[in-house]
Amino acid sequence: MEWERFVLGPLETNGYCFINEDRCLFIDPGNEAERIIEFIKKRQLKLEAILLTHAHFDHIGAADDIRMEYGAPLYVHEKEMDWLDQPMLNGSGLFFPNNPIRINGADESIRTEGRLEVAGFSFQVFETPGHSPGSVSFYFKEENLIVCGDTLFAEGIGRTDLPGGDFKQLMTSIQQKLLTLPDQTVVLPGHGPITNIGKEKKMNPFIS
Repeated sequence: MEWERFVLGPLETNGYCFINEDRCLFIDPGNEAERIIEFIKKRQLKLEAILLTHAHFDHIGAADDIRMEYGAPLYVHEKEMDWLDQPMLNGSGLFFPNNPIRINGADESIRTEGRLEVAGFSFQVFETPGHSPGSVSFYFKEENLIVCGDTLFAEGIGRTDLPGGDFKQLMTSIQQKLLTLPDQTVVLPGHGPITNIGKEKKMNPFIS
């Protein structure tokens, strides 16, 4: 399996395309749907699913356009199913009140932790709330990497001052779900550079 990072939109949200032969998953299509579709077409891939680490506007903005293009199901945690078309919950109503983001409801809800298998892709879902109530992380053990949305950044952590944010809960998620992974685990965050668990244990001021 291989993966590609896309830095998308005005908030430079990281989206990730995971590729297994001629099939792919896309995690957090925050913006620039045309660019994502062009990449998938150029590589002659079949998009099997769209996954969201959470439902903030900068992580969901291109989901409908990609879903219409490929008919791929959209997955989000059940606690944020109703955020997709509610700008005050997904944050676009707070930051861009004149241009709110609303997308159609998800096709599949993530209800619990555990292994999720989608069209030949297999990975673990970790519930990592704190940045938002339904934040999740996707752990690809065999590839030694985790996609953690806005939970953990390189030398930083996700903000907790948006609706449903909880600093104590965020730190518990980081300590109990992420920092228990092997130090060499690659961390693919929702914004900023790629890092790893060992580096964050040493360098992250919120942790070390």
